[in-house]
Amino acid sequence: MKFFIDTANLEQIKEAQALGILDGVTTNPSLMAKEGITGQDNILKHYVDICSVVTGDVSAEVISTDYEGIVQEGETLAALHPQIVVKVPVIQDGIKAIRYFSDKGIKTNCTLVFSAGQALLAAKAGATYVSPFIGRLDDISADGLNLIDEIRLIYDNYDFKTQILAASVRHTMHVLECAKIGADVMTGPMSSIVGLLKHPLTDSGLAQFLADHKKGN
Repeated sequence: MKFFIDTANLEQIKEAQALGILDGVTTNPSLMAKEGITGQDNILKHYVDICSVVTGDVSAEVISTDYEGIVQEGETLAALHPQIVVKVPVIQDGIKAIRYFSDKGIKTNCTLVFSAGQALLAAKAGATYVSPFIGRLDDISADGLNLIDEIRLIYDNYDFKTQILAASVRHTMHVLECAKIGADVMTGPMSSIVGLLKHPLTDSGLAQFLADHKKGN
């Protein structure tokens, strides 16, 4: 499973990259605003800055919701850097635009997916990634992980090449369960990644080893 980090914070991206396990980055307008990055020129420059840190795909989201606007924005984003993946919402004009981008060889990430039907349409349109938001489904007492399972079954049935990118990952158990189900990618905060390192027996075992070594010296 690929590990993406969901942030626009360059320091967090650099930290994840330094671990040696980072495969890409996802961003959105909310994450950009959180970092105080405003204005079209600054946002576009920041995408390029992110691409200079990582070696994998970087999702950059369009703001437009009409076909012509999505296509125009998407082509601008894709021209910034070969690593850019155009992030498009799963709406009617979005699906239409994903087909256009796919035919042009532009990578896409179909976002805000909350049903298997939406994921099926995204794959039919040729999306590179589909992003089911499992944490947001959990928030309304729905089963986000079950959605991943449903999409995996459908994609395997028809050998769709679209990658399942588990989004809105909140914690380490989301990461592990997505890995068991067969999600191709997970994107989440740094805490969900480094949390996989934690185990009390590792901590106590290391403390014992160090204590024994100190006694020996």
